[in-house]
Amino acid sequence: MAYIEPAPIKDKENPLESMMERFNIAAEKLGLSDEVYNVLKNPAKQVIVSLPITMDNGKIQVFEGIRVIHSNILGPAKGGIRFAPDVHIDEVRALAAWMTWKCAVVDIPYGGGKGGVRCNPREMSKGEIERLMRAYTMAMIDVFGPDKDIPAPDMGTGPREMAWLMDEYSRARGMTVNSVVTGKPLVLGGSLGRTEATGRGVMVSALAAMQKLKINPFQATCAVQGFGNVGSWAARLLEERGLKIVAISDHTGAFYNENGINILEAIEYRDANNGTLDGFKGADRLDDPGELLELDVDVLVPAAVEDVITVRNVDKIKAKLIVEGANGPTSAKADAIINEKGIMAVPDILANAGGVTVSYFEWVQNRLGYKWTADRVNRRSDRIMKDAFEHVYEASKKYDVPMRIAAYIVAIDKVAKTYTFRGGF
Repeated sequence: MAYIEPAPIKDKENPLESMMERFNIAAEKLGLSDEVYNVLKNPAKQVIVSLPITMDNGKIQVFEGIRVIHSNILGPAKGGIRFAPDVHIDEVRALAAWMTWKCAVVDIPYGGGKGGVRCNPREMSKGEIERLMRAYTMAMIDVFGPDKDIPAPDMGTGPREMAWLMDEYSRARGMTVNSVVTGKPLVLGGSLGRTEATGRGVMVSALAAMQKLKINPFQATCAVQGFGNVGSWAARLLEERGLKIVAISDHTGAFYNENGINILEAIEYRDANNGTLDGFKGADRLDDPGELLELDVDVLVPAAVEDVITVRNVDKIKAKLIVEGANGPTSAKADAIINEKGIMAVPDILANAGGVTVSYFEWVQNRLGYKWTADRVNRRSDRIMKDAFEHVYEASKKYDVPMRIAAYIVAIDKVAKTYTFRGGF
């Protein structure tokens, strides 16, 4: 039977179409030529593989693996590997393109890539996940490379999986190649500051936006959807800088406390409770987790998955500022309503670019063979994020467009100019 691309879930907007709607608006503002437009809108490479894995019960199960390289115009592709049951090609293509724009926004010499395996790691043993990651690595052995395509963790993967990837790749090459992947454990060449990098970037972006909106952090309230790595670090760092975090959530439920949630207590509870907030006593459970997005707060941080702010709920959002920790949490159709309501939205390709920034630092350190201190990593990352925010904010004023379209304009302009200087292909 011929391969049929899986469709997105019917009651969700297509993330690829959402990305392309924003891309088209920015391209029109920039007056891109047809040649550059067609190059930038299409992925450079798409690879789909079958991965037969021996499960613990002795049976062989076949998983589908995907890797998409959207662009290598600025440099080697960069992007995470997602292990999730609903991975599909359109999602991976959208995320790969987002990585291109994200790297360009923060002025990092990478193109965009993304990968995924359709599986449910929550239902798999450590051994099964290891065999799957090693098989995926071997299937992509000619795709990956420190000068070609550099993967990283994403949903369902972490430092452990990146260590297996590095080891399998290194075995195939006959030497240790720690620069082939980022997000590794520290002992294998991982960077200090990488774990909190994405959440830290969200914090820096939020404070920069609050300064423009004249919101006092010490009098501001905040709700954070998603309490994984990004959401929990963003909540912790924002709380340290004066914000009152009144609501948090994960896949088990949402929790609200008008007096503020002690984020360190919530993190400690999660870590001791199989990684979930289920049963957390430091706040009241909301009947509907979706209510978190509609709370009357100053700052809303969607840091879970894509398409959580849509035309179905955008009218009920009361936050003055949205800072996107997740990739694609706001659908394109909801953008216009957000703009009409006068809400500033710091887009994903800017707000959560702290992760890829420190991934770049990890790659640089691996190539140099020299490790930086955490202070140096944080200082340089904060500077890059602040500069990127200012460039996007200036573009929003220059072109009279929302921050999201301004971010796309900054990114697309950089990639298009680089393509032109290189003389095309």
